[in-house]
Amino acid sequence: MTRLAHFLDGLRCAACLTLNVLWLDPVRAMVECRACGQTALIACDIDEGRTT
Repeated sequence: MTRLAHFLDGLRCAACLTLNVLWLDPVRAMVECRACGQTALIACDIDEGRTT
């Protein structure tokens, strides 16, 4: 089984300051730096900003 991950082009890691090494994993709701291994959880807006 392959993981669904998206490369985040043009963004820099806040920990190691390396450019173009961040990957978004929407299944685990996190971003990971492939250079230093730093991870960050993301908040998902299920409603996508649509409120009534």
